Amino acid sequence: MFYRDERLALFIDGSNLYAAAKALGFDIDYKLLRSEFMRRGKLVRAFYYTALIENEEYSPIRPLVDWLDYNGFSMVTKAAKEFTDSMGRRKVKGNMDIELAVDAMEMAPHIEHMVLFSGDGDFRPLVAGIQRHGVRVSVVSTIRSSPPMIADELRRQADNFIELEELKDVIGRPPRPQPAQPREDAELSED
Repeated sequence: MFYRDERLALFIDGSNLYAAAKALGFDIDYKLLRSEFMRRGKLVRAFYYTALIENEEYSPIRPLVDWLDYNGFSMVTKAAKEFTDSMGRRKVKGNMDIELAVDAMEMAPHIEHMVLFSGDGDFRPLVAGIQRHGVRVSVVSTIRSSPPMIADELRRQADNFIELEELKDVIGRPPRPQPAQPREDAELSED
């Protein structure tokens, strides 16, 4: 539940939201996403978190990052580490959990509602901490994918769970054909 006069902030775990939307068969239209939450309350800030591979000439995620940066999102990025696992698969390590948690705790005194776009169970203690500051927390992810993209403990901790698939008609668009697999789709290691 949203109240039109409440101050709210969005915290978007980029790789997690990308994976959830992909599992449901659509892409996120970030202009529509921002507009939708501006309509639901007084949007104070919309944070987007992602790791970037710095040493590549072209990163498929770079156009999105640049567009978001110029269109009202507060971008939080860091250099990802690339490595090959024991099976010879290329992996990208770029966990943004700490950055998101620090920003959320710093914003808590300035908002009444936090909207977290992630299903990562590691965020359960963050949600509990934000709630202790008197801030309501909505979590956006999906239980309709197989397997579900949200940890049960995170869903239970949130004041409100928003099923991503139910936002599809409001913030979604058909997936674009991709010539190369985007970095947000690369397997991220959480360690």
